[in-house]
Amino acid sequence: MTGNAGREQRYMLAIFLIVSLFFLWGVANNLNDILIKQFKKAFTLADWQTGLVQTAFYIGYFVFAIPAALFMRRAGYKAGVVVGLLLYGLGALLFYPAAEYTRYGFFLFALFVIASGLAFLETAANPLMLVLGSPEGAARRINLAQSFNPVGSSVGVLIGQHFILSGIEPTPQQLAAMPPAELAAFYAREAHAVQIPYLLLGGFVLLWAVIVYVTRFPAVAESPEPEEQRQPGAFLELFRHRHFMLGAAAQFFYVGAQVGVWSFLIRYAQHETGVGEITAANYLTISLACFLVGRFVGTVLLDRIGPARLMTFYAAANIVLAAVAAVAGGAVGLYALVAVSFFMSVMFPTIFALALEGMGPLTKPGSSFLVMGIAGGAVIPLLMGWISDQSAINYAMLVPAACFGMVLWFALSPRERAA
Repeated sequence: MTGNAGREQRYMLAIFLIVSLFFLWGVANNLNDILIKQFKKAFTLADWQTGLVQTAFYIGYFVFAIPAALFMRRAGYKAGVVVGLLLYGLGALLFYPAAEYTRYGFFLFALFVIASGLAFLETAANPLMLVLGSPEGAARRINLAQSFNPVGSSVGVLIGQHFILSGIEPTPQQLAAMPPAELAAFYAREAHAVQIPYLLLGGFVLLWAVIVYVTRFPAVAESPEPEEQRQPGAFLELFRHRHFMLGAAAQFFYVGAQVGVWSFLIRYAQHETGVGEITAANYLTISLACFLVGRFVGTVLLDRIGPARLMTFYAAANIVLAAVAAVAGGAVGLYALVAVSFFMSVMFPTIFALALEGMGPLTKPGSSFLVMGIAGGAVIPLLMGWISDQSAINYAMLVPAACFGMVLWFALSPRERAA
């Protein structure tokens, strides 16, 4: 036991740096929810166009998940973390020229670069937490790291709420009455609001990349994967396992539902209750608090109920809550939509674990494949935005209700084991 404790002490700084990654990508993920509201105002976008924020972001995950895994096989996990942080920081810095040119497409490209970096970070972080210390403490370290993700999400929303959103929301009639110079100045001011927060975020992330680079990690984290452990046909082999592929589909739809709900929650609150954008953002903060509480409660319940059974109950609860948000509307619908976050809390890691259960040597390529499922966040919000434009924002919540139906199907499906 003394040797194991000494091993963790030896790499305490490395553990701290990797735990911080869960916080940092939480900040980036949920700043997007603020950007959706901000860009709608700064560029006068339709709801489906605001959904492109998440499309550009999560396409980055999809494109770079497998390349990130292949890169780390050859260069090591630590190198992957450094590359991920560099891309994250670069993407954040690109917000400055994007605001100067006031081009929505430029912002979308910057978000794509950020997400490409996060694909590296997410592919590396969980395996690194396994090797940074004793095997006996692996579960504890991963649970500790995961708890920092919703904290980062909450911080991202608070940064956006207080340093990006202005609270100034002219009506269409007021905008039409503005002189051209005043109107142009208003749009430029709203676009420029993102510059300083993202400039500071980018600088901090690049500094973190330098610290990770000079920090000593164990050899297993810095070395390439041995040639004999690589499996050239591993990714194709995954398609032979029905339960795993069903899990990948469930992950796709779950992430899409999560991103969609949080992306349009501010818009929903304003549409259904008439509150201002800053007040509406408080409901997103409350949702993230529910998510954090749900994760701790779910962690306790997982041992007592079992992951598949718990996720069955949680998915069924969210189908009902999302349907209430779609049909009831008003304050009741808003409260139901906020409550969805509590039951979403354990879904991502639980789907991840159940999909990989018994996959043996296919676990590593399977992990990368599941990270690609994050691309659901690129598709579902876009669909929700289109439905909102064609009808109303409350009816768009039928989409996450259907997504949670897919999660329920996976939770109820019989599990198989790899040969």
